[in-house]
Amino acid sequence: MTEDQKRWIDGATYGQLLRRWRFAPVGDPFFQGDTGDYYAEALRRKKEEVGDDAAVSASKSIGWDK
Repeated sequence: MTEDQKRWIDGATYGQLLRRWRFAPVGDPFFQGDTGDYYAEALRRKKEEVGDDAAVSASKSIGWDK
């Protein structure tokens, strides 16, 4: 994982992480190896921090269409 990747993940909101997770192209390096593990953990942790209602709201506002 590069410092830039770590910095982006740490600075992103739950919504930003979720949007990238949902719409990333296959093979996106953010979701591979150590970076992918770190990303998934950050997404889980930030979802807990915002709570269920905010997580659902973020998901609905992102939608499924790019």
